[in-house]
Amino acid sequence: MLKIEALTVSYGARRVLSEVSLEVNSGEVLALIGPNGAGKSTLVRAVSGIIPAQGGKVSTGGEDLLAQTTMQRARSLAVVPQAVSLPPAFTVWETVLMGRTPYLNFLGQVSSKDEEIARLALTRVDALDLAERRVGELSGGEQQRVLLARALAQSTPILLLDEPTSNLDLHYQVSFMETVSSLAHRDNLAVLVALHDLNLAARYSDRVALLVEGKIKAAGTPQQVLTPELISAVYHLPVQVIPHPFADVPLVLPGKG
Repeated sequence: MLKIEALTVSYGARRVLSEVSLEVNSGEVLALIGPNGAGKSTLVRAVSGIIPAQGGKVSTGGEDLLAQTTMQRARSLAVVPQAVSLPPAFTVWETVLMGRTPYLNFLGQVSSKDEEIARLALTRVDALDLAERRVGELSGGEQQRVLLARALAQSTPILLLDEPTSNLDLHYQVSFMETVSSLAHRDNLAVLVALHDLNLAARYSDRVALLVEGKIKAAGTPQQVLTPELISAVYHLPVQVIPHPFADVPLVLPGKG
């Protein structure tokens, strides 16, 4: 379980997160949604220790993650960042092996076990056939799969994803989120994913947390959080919420202004 307690982050005098508390259970996907500027990316970065928190606690199994060194924390949680420019000259294989860094000896030597784990990570995201290709040759969707494989190679029980579908076309959005959901349920991972798309959140998450102006406005199942009253008020846009035609989840549609 990932446990976030009263997490507070400020940029100078401006408070961005105010005593945010959430729990993400093993084997579930918790989607973090909210308008632009709500603090979604800040929360992911603060939980991962990339930016400092002014208050609160992030823990798993009773261990305070924010009190650990970067290398210690990298054995507990892995991060798939927003679309980044990966070093184009590296191969996919070299990039995914970077996920094994927290486990290498002081000489940085890669063992056969590290290679086996990296190969399994690529297989799990259906990207083993890309192993020898240069990262600069890949599409955006393929690069996101490589980033996910690199995170899986860290062998952590917690996975954080910061708007991983924001620059992908519809096919890759669906494919990527299907993979994330399957990994969470099959490998018993606790997954926290920040998403812009409410319908991706509804379809591929077990629970949803709505972040507004740095505070949790609501948390629960997609049916509990994605209501027309709540979404209309938060996004300042009339919406309809209807049953999804192919899945037992809500479907959010823009309403008439």
